Amino acid sequence: MATTTDLEAHVPVREGDYGSKVGAVEPGGVEYISDRERHGNPIQLFWTWVSPNMEFATVFVGVLPIAVFGGGFWPTVFGVTLGSLMGSITHALLSTMGPRFGVPQMVEGRASFGFFGNFLPAALSWLTASFGWFIVNSVSGTFALVTLSSVLNKNAVLSFPIAFVIVVVVQVVVAFIGHNMIHQFERIIFPYLTIVFGLATIIILAQAHPGLGFNAKAPVAFGGPSGAFILAVFISFGYAIGWNPFASDYSRYLPRSSNPRSVALAAGLGVFVSCTVLEIAGAAAATISQLGNNPTEQFTNPLPVWLQVLVLLGIALGAVAANVLNIYSGSMAFLTLGIKLAVQWRRAISALVFGAIGLVIGLALQANVGPGTKYENFLLAITYWITPWLAVVITDFALHRGHYPEQVFYDTGWANWKGFIAMLLGIIATIPFWDQQPPFLGWVPTNYPQLGDLSFFAGAIVATVVYLVLYQVTKRPAEAPVRARV
Repeated sequence: MATTTDLEAHVPVREGDYGSKVGAVEPGGVEYISDRERHGNPIQLFWTWVSPNMEFATVFVGVLPIAVFGGGFWPTVFGVTLGSLMGSITHALLSTMGPRFGVPQMVEGRASFGFFGNFLPAALSWLTASFGWFIVNSVSGTFALVTLSSVLNKNAVLSFPIAFVIVVVVQVVVAFIGHNMIHQFERIIFPYLTIVFGLATIIILAQAHPGLGFNAKAPVAFGGPSGAFILAVFISFGYAIGWNPFASDYSRYLPRSSNPRSVALAAGLGVFVSCTVLEIAGAAAATISQLGNNPTEQFTNPLPVWLQVLVLLGIALGAVAANVLNIYSGSMAFLTLGIKLAVQWRRAISALVFGAIGLVIGLALQANVGPGTKYENFLLAITYWITPWLAVVITDFALHRGHYPEQVFYDTGWANWKGFIAMLLGIIATIPFWDQQPPFLGWVPTNYPQLGDLSFFAGAIVATVVYLVLYQVTKRPAEAPVRARV
């Protein structure tokens, strides 16, 4: 194994003296994190991944299978638990790559895709995080602030634009400062969010109607009980794996000696516990009342007024907690595209720019995006690319037994087109299974609606098989010579 000195001589190392400083703006971009800059403990990943899921976008994942697809309560509970578990397992595995390699998740993907082949997942990750999730979560937090203001004073209700600006400004500031501030922010709000949402979940479960069965009169109930269950699994899986492309972004500063099992447990349980509990709470809320124009109220109306206030504030905080991750990781995915900014704060400036663009888009679209509109379509759509990407990354990682020469992460001459081909064919394989609105409704759900959306199986299987076949044909491991680096 190469020594730290040898390694740092062949890869770009993040400049500046950052260490564990919380208030300092994190310098650099997507460079390797040297051993002298490593710090922290794996347990911090638990609250870093719990806090961002304590928001209404998570709750609404549990609402959808019942309110939209007509599912029964217990099948929905089992479905969201299973989907969250699958997405949390992959998240746990990817998180262990951070301390091992010291690079962001999208940079690590260059080993599996090659420098230029990696542009496909990096671009999709940038767009999904910086604009997709950014808008969804910002609108979720905005709904909460608007509802909170009406509960406190019906004569002085915040307008959507004002509430939206407040939410976006706070999250952009935290993301601009960077890695250490993000971990600290998630840790500080963690106790408040867990207590408030824990109380809300208990009260809602006490008022729920767990005997609720399949509702054939639901808006999109044509898939029957099996279709509703499969969609519950799929959208909860989609929500959980939505974090996967960011996994090692928040573990790469941990010391190289960090126990991989501790890293995996902290990150995986953080996603699994938070997603499962709030999605079950959402399913319970869906058995109490009908979905209205402001979906946040479906979750908060069953609560006493004092707890409504605390939960609404928690939803707004949770939305900010989620989006600081999206903005931060979105900016790094953008820089992974080979974008060179000759400034020390290139990551921070990218976060600021994309936050401003997201603000403009959100104000233009307002409540026409986010939970309560076509949220389920968004959750389904992101899995169409993330699942094949996951299949390639995990398969290649297993084939190399978790060992890559770190130089391949920055070698512009490193090509591994089998990853690109496998992912692309995996995405194409999902098309017949798309359970979207026409004209994007696939052949399988059109003719067999009871199967729901099985595209994640198709994408993962095809991408894995194609990559394995190409790997056997080429037999070229990730050990290209170092040429140019970025």
